[in-house]
Amino acid sequence: MKKSKTHIVIMAGGIGSRLYPLSTPEKPKQFLDLLECGETLIQMTYNRFKVVDPDAEFWVVTSETYAHYITEQLPEIPCSHILCEPEPRSTAPCIAYASWKIAAETPEGEKPCIIVTPSDAYVPDCEEFALTMRSGLAFAADRHAIVCVGIAPDRPETNYGYIHSSVTDEKKNSVSKVVSFKEKPDSATAERYLREGGYLWNAGIFIWSLDTITSELRKHAGHTAELMDELAPVFFSESENKALSRLFPQCEKISIDYAVMEKSDSVFVIPGDWTWSDLGGFEALSKITGKKY
Repeated sequence: MKKSKTHIVIMAGGIGSRLYPLSTPEKPKQFLDLLECGETLIQMTYNRFKVVDPDAEFWVVTSETYAHYITEQLPEIPCSHILCEPEPRSTAPCIAYASWKIAAETPEGEKPCIIVTPSDAYVPDCEEFALTMRSGLAFAADRHAIVCVGIAPDRPETNYGYIHSSVTDEKKNSVSKVVSFKEKPDSATAERYLREGGYLWNAGIFIWSLDTITSELRKHAGHTAELMDELAPVFFSESENKALSRLFPQCEKISIDYAVMEKSDSVFVIPGDWTWSDLGGFEALSKITGKKY
């Protein structure tokens, strides 16, 4: 059986405001070597996913302001795979744009899988990470399923959103149905989550087939899907940027979580039992580097 093509979509449009003045709107955290390891966060993300699938196609969604950082730091990614949003509209339009572009490059009859990931997380164990991602890809490849990646919590963390799984004792790299998504809790609620089990930190990494995400967007974010359909005929042409500037700002500004995840009945979660941080603030950065900021 022919292996499905894997596409990795890296979302890199954020400004990392909680790490100001290290991270600035001119050069946000994903383009910085915050861990002083010789690689920027987006380079670490790219290299981590190369372990998952060395033959994967990579895409980056960012803003025009940051496009030159992508070409400088990730020269392996073709310019046609650097997608520049004319303005930020949150993650649902970002993912829709990337998905429709992938569809335009996909030969008829092929059924690729997609992983969508933030550009700025810290995951030191690339091999264990790769095993989890491959398990998620295998699950999503032949069924209508949205697979979220959850991190097994080791403390009652209040800075992360949670995914409530239908299974309280998660087996390594097993997939289970999502019961609900939870916003960042207060400390008492976070402690209860840890006691009860079945609650995982939401890593913001999603795995699905191309067919799944496009059909789910059509069902739950129909206006955005219609705008992508209108844009698609000029993909990879000189007319694309002008059409994108006109159509993309018309998309509803909404996260993929609110647009699709909380409405779909096909959402699953796979637990990652490996060290992870979103490096969302100076406290998170200090835990890894040992430095005081």
